[in-house]
Amino acid sequence: MARKFRMVGSNSGSNGCPTLYTIPDGRYVVQGPRVDDPEELAQLDRRAPGEGAVIVPRELLANFGPREAIHVPQMITFAEFDAMFANLKHSAWRLETRRRYASDETTPTYRQFVAGEPVDWTSWDAEWCAERREQTRLGKRFERVRILDTPPTVAQRYLLDNARRNSAVGEDIRVLDRSQAEELSLPHEDFWIFDARVVALLHFDEDDEMTGVELITNPVEVLPYLQAREAAWHYARPYDQA
Repeated sequence: MARKFRMVGSNSGSNGCPTLYTIPDGRYVVQGPRVDDPEELAQLDRRAPGEGAVIVPRELLANFGPREAIHVPQMITFAEFDAMFANLKHSAWRLETRRRYASDETTPTYRQFVAGEPVDWTSWDAEWCAERREQTRLGKRFERVRILDTPPTVAQRYLLDNARRNSAVGEDIRVLDRSQAEELSLPHEDFWIFDARVVALLHFDEDDEMTGVELITNPVEVLPYLQAREAAWHYARPYDQA
């Protein structure tokens, strides 16, 4: 069934465009002259197959665009989140703030670690390791700051040991004491920053299971996370100095 378009407003006279519409799910449809020049289309960032572009005057958006300050989370699937690591252009940076991650505790390496056995990191998740090596070989950076309690929890000590694997495939892993993170007013949530322009905010439930990933793309909203990255990276120390 065709979606019902509702016209919001238009800056055109009698020629029919440009015009702004809404559809029932709250999204907008923009009517305007198409951008067809291949060289111009090639400049569009991450244009997916089937996506196009139209030209609209600034006054159309200024006069008829949404004005209410309502935060609508932009959630993505885990598959889409995983794809961001393959599609990034130059860097991915993470802040890890939690005292445990339930997913870690399902791995054979975690069971080896808590049993006091030597952990064979080379035999676990070879596909992930191969992807990281390939990406870093291309000059892309992967960096993390892990917040540590005093004393570190079992899960945090496991991640300190795990850092040997991350480092071996090209990641730069650093740590920061929780007391210092609080002094710096760092965010309490986990997040990734991709190419210094997109934040992937990781959602967890009360059992420390990751439940979803929220994208933040508004530059004004991204900026505080970039500032947190600068502060955390400045004060963090290499993981093997923890």
